[in-house]
Amino acid sequence: MKYKDYYAIMGVDRGASGEDIKKAYRKLARKYHPDVSKEANAEERFKEVAEAYETLKDPEKRAAYEQLGRHKAGQEFRPPPDWGQAFGGGASFDDIDLADLFAGLTGRAHRGGRGGAIPMPGRDFEAAVRITLEQAFHGTEIDLDLSAPEVDASGQVRRVPHHLKVRVPQGVTDGQKLRVPGKGGKGANGGRDGDLYLDIQVAAHPLFRIDGQDLYLDLPLTPWEAVLGTQVEMPTPSGKIALKIPAGTHAGQQFRLAGRGLKRTDGKAGNLYAIVQIAVPTVIAEPERALFRQLAETSTFNPRGHLETGGGE
Repeated sequence: MKYKDYYAIMGVDRGASGEDIKKAYRKLARKYHPDVSKEANAEERFKEVAEAYETLKDPEKRAAYEQLGRHKAGQEFRPPPDWGQAFGGGASFDDIDLADLFAGLTGRAHRGGRGGAIPMPGRDFEAAVRITLEQAFHGTEIDLDLSAPEVDASGQVRRVPHHLKVRVPQGVTDGQKLRVPGKGGKGANGGRDGDLYLDIQVAAHPLFRIDGQDLYLDLPLTPWEAVLGTQVEMPTPSGKIALKIPAGTHAGQQFRLAGRGLKRTDGKAGNLYAIVQIAVPTVIAEPERALFRQLAETSTFNPRGHLETGGGE
């Protein structure tokens, strides 16, 4: 059986209310109705929208659809082992279309596959969470105020406010989806509570660039520090450290500080890379200018020597 993402077909998110779904259906039905639409695939799209709406408008069918889990559109899948007993009456799922499966659900869910009220899982919540690099590095606790749709005892979908305090572990990365079990909507009839999914967004930092668990920092050096070598103090997310710069360091050279990147709770850590930038003074006093002139007159170093011998016949 191939999975169909009814929410994507309707153009709504998984937490959409019944009213939002109805509005989306009316809009799409007008757009793709074969009698009036000029879209090339109007009839096919109209059937898809009608099929999706037929399932999502019914709280019991929608709950059964949620129990199928999340899959890619068009992906072959089978319902969980206990799904058929709860919703399908033990029917075979071979050579059956998803629309046919839900067409046969009418009246079954409220009677229950075994004559009683079936457990209904709570709805999953999803929220975008924006944190700082420091919070990602050390871990943090955040407060969330969510308004999520829930099905009440009468089968009506209502928006219910939820205040949640959630711990974000250290080492989370930008774009990561974090699952917090049991922090979603409340289950019914003994069903499990839903989960909370956090879409992590790590804000840009003025000093560090983030690539997964690795961090990158531009490290400016004066020309004489790069030539002679030195020791500089540089920042890290966990505090300042002393970094030894060897003589003859060049621009673009990277120094890897192992384990100084984002560290996960399992102990795996990224690295911090310091990338050398040669900073040239733009305002200098006359004594300094004289020293640069002396260096220019006495130095035999030619950084463009390779250009003089290459490229010509």
